[in-house]
Amino acid sequence: MISSTWPLLLGMGILMLGAGLQSTLLGLRATLEGFPTPVTGLIMSCYYVGYLFGTRGAPWLVRQVGHVRVFAALAAVASIAILVQATFVYPFPWGAMRLVSGVCFAGIYVVAESWLNDRASRTNRGRLLALYMLVLYVGLGSAQYLLLLASPATPAPFMLTSALICLAMVPIVISARQVPERAVPRKVGFLDLYRNSPLGVVAVAVSGMISSIIFSMGPVYARLSGLGTPGVATFMSVSILAGVVTQYPVGRLSDRTDRRTIIAAVCALATLVASSVVLFGTLPRALFLALTGLYSGFALTLYSLAVSHVNDKLEPSEMVRASSLLLLLNGSAAAIGPVLAGSVMAAFGPPAYFVVLAALTGALTLYDLWRKSRRKPVPGERKSPFLTTQPEGGRAPIAEPEALDAAGGVRESRGTRIDGRPSEPH
Repeated sequence: MISSTWPLLLGMGILMLGAGLQSTLLGLRATLEGFPTPVTGLIMSCYYVGYLFGTRGAPWLVRQVGHVRVFAALAAVASIAILVQATFVYPFPWGAMRLVSGVCFAGIYVVAESWLNDRASRTNRGRLLALYMLVLYVGLGSAQYLLLLASPATPAPFMLTSALICLAMVPIVISARQVPERAVPRKVGFLDLYRNSPLGVVAVAVSGMISSIIFSMGPVYARLSGLGTPGVATFMSVSILAGVVTQYPVGRLSDRTDRRTIIAAVCALATLVASSVVLFGTLPRALFLALTGLYSGFALTLYSLAVSHVNDKLEPSEMVRASSLLLLLNGSAAAIGPVLAGSVMAAFGPPAYFVVLAALTGALTLYDLWRKSRRKPVPGERKSPFLTTQPEGGRAPIAEPEALDAAGGVRESRGTRIDGRPSEPH
């Protein structure tokens, strides 16, 4: 699993160092330059506008020129964008380049996740995507310490960000012989994904709302609760590091049992933890941080679990388009999360932060249990690995072991009926 994906994981880890540094750097520099707060917010929001465009256009680019070329091209443009921001320190060029960065990073995420899904089988997909998310979180968290190397008032951190984004291309380019082949694409839409995996699609959306609330409104909650700057930093560090610790064990467990059961379990536990914070009110600092870490540790595994569950039902030729749609759905839901949490917190006070989080994971728990009642779990033997071949120069399309009967005839594949229509979803 690692031998075929390490170049991508290494490249994404380096890229996240640049992405994490860029986001924090722009906010700090905008404050130093005296940009009005609404203007700074608008500049930062341009990223998400670009993100939506990127998720729509990336599948077409991948089909035309392949994974490596798309990754390299988008990384190069993202590197140029941060240099433009270092040169022209004005709101309009910053907003325009922030939009460009959103397009580039969204496209890179589509490339990365479709690449990983091509390499994964049903028996290791949860672990592989969990490892991918772990790499992203470690990179984003570590990037904050790079701010100590140079003053944000100088061009130096901008140049460092550009260098890191360029450096991310190196392991990807040198591994060109290990990348997926450009499979003949098959059209897939939101309705197709929902029919194949209703729970997976809903969980992707809910995970986007939860993660955006944690990363965007977590500092606001901590500050409104009376914590100083060190306390806010500790609160957020615990939230992020907890997500790093739980990714791989939960993903590994999901590969060994029904993923729906694992999603229901982590949601139920997260709901219990968040409800405890609300019900018990003021808690000792250590216990409060422990409960915060437990909630984030469970909740931040939802995205990789949901994507694994969706992709268990897809063919290789559908995965690039599916990755794009799932990222689009996740990003759209993420835009709603902070608005929802902020409105409820304004009406009912800071404790409403955990009320909203508990409501989201609690609702997903109930939906999961309802979906489980609609269909039996996938038999263990049907979660066996794909039957693969590795010809010279690339990887062949993946076929499932039950796709051929003893006489060599085509049988029904997982999730698709012989007449071409999806079988009953989970």
